[in-house]
Amino acid sequence: MQVHSVSSHLLQQLADIVGPQHQKVGADIDAIDPGWNPHNLDARIMVSPDSTDQIAAIIKACGEHQTPVVTQGGRTGLVGGSISHTGEVILSMGRMARIIHIDAIERVAVVEAGVTLEALQKAAAALGLEPGIDLAARGSATLGGMASTNAGGVMAFRNGVMRHRVLGLEAVMPDGSVMTDMTRIVKNAAGYDLKHLLIGAEGTLGIITRLAIRLDPLPQATATAIFGCSTVAVALELVQFGLRVETGHLRAAEALWQPFIELTARANQWSDPAFELSKPVYLLVLLGGNETSALTDELGKLFERLIEIDPEATGMIAQSIRQEQALWRLREDTDAVYRAHRFAPSYDVSIPLSEIETYVERIGSALQQNSRPFAPYIFGHIADGNLHIILNCEGPLSADDTEAVEAILYRDIRALGGSFSAEHGVGSKRIHALLSSVDPTKVRFMKAIKATLDPHHLLNPGKVLP
Repeated sequence: MQVHSVSSHLLQQLADIVGPQHQKVGADIDAIDPGWNPHNLDARIMVSPDSTDQIAAIIKACGEHQTPVVTQGGRTGLVGGSISHTGEVILSMGRMARIIHIDAIERVAVVEAGVTLEALQKAAAALGLEPGIDLAARGSATLGGMASTNAGGVMAFRNGVMRHRVLGLEAVMPDGSVMTDMTRIVKNAAGYDLKHLLIGAEGTLGIITRLAIRLDPLPQATATAIFGCSTVAVALELVQFGLRVETGHLRAAEALWQPFIELTARANQWSDPAFELSKPVYLLVLLGGNETSALTDELGKLFERLIEIDPEATGMIAQSIRQEQALWRLREDTDAVYRAHRFAPSYDVSIPLSEIETYVERIGSALQQNSRPFAPYIFGHIADGNLHIILNCEGPLSADDTEAVEAILYRDIRALGGSFSAEHGVGSKRIHALLSSVDPTKVRFMKAIKATLDPHHLLNPGKVLP
């Protein structure tokens, strides 16, 4: 029985390109982890190339048969950007995982798209460098996938998102041609910077195969503290204090609203009798610098300034690496929510800092008063306004509930100068949100670009645009 609806001729061509051992069909797929979305592997055909030339040959062969291709990296996406369907071919970047070159003087790494963030972090750290971006899925998220979704993470307020970290890239285009723009320099005014069409395009305009990533010096020491604040305004003021520390620099400032931190603390069996989790919002702060004790002293000064504006505030400074890691698990163990609420609906918005407090109060009240009440878990990168919102229910939502929730969360978000998708992308899950929230002229030009580069909709169809 043919469960994949792809011609035997194409299957043979693909096997010839990558080698039979690197093509999985039908039951062979069952041993592969589908990742976040159970529909990622529904195509039931996967090829794993190990070079740009092989990818180009795959795209040309699939183009001849008008067979769509879905590129997958770590399959960590939350918006259905890598789901596949019968009649499509999955292109796995798992074998394209070589770190080609790191130059400590240039502070640049040249990598294949299947390299994980963690692998680059470790290789760069050996030279006293780092890629300037970090996120909880570092062990599985690939750099090609991160560029394709324009990922952000905890350091975006300081170092920018992937768009700001990628100096150059190579990509296989929808016609099978290879566009190579592997510049390794910051200043480049030589015509249209086409890499920015591919960064954030989620594999719909081309398949990123290699990248040149900008690196930064890695601090010799870090120090972490958590502060309980009475209001969001207090937390934001504390962020401003953190940006002006005399010793070291602010590396991360993560907000955890009380329901979220209470859940993750319980899931990780974390408690401290001297630090109750009863404040409305908590701020997890990470400083980087040359010497741990000096950074710890600086965190003490931050707490003193916090008490001046919020006398009821609480604080705890990590006294060891173990304590520091335990505090960060309270933020990074987002799986705790999904363990408590299977397939819980999640959202990812960006709000201007001055609007965060009003926004959180409005959506919290509106969700509680909805015909089906919800109590959201909220956390995120407060220094850049990126909030993650997860509902306290099992998903997926019905169509009516989805419409009602999105009407609450996305209302006026464009007028505020925010975004309905901060760092997770559009995928297949947020297409309707893009069409209803984004300027129609922008959408028209997005469709024109897609039609020009991929007129037959062969690359990651049904993602970003309908």
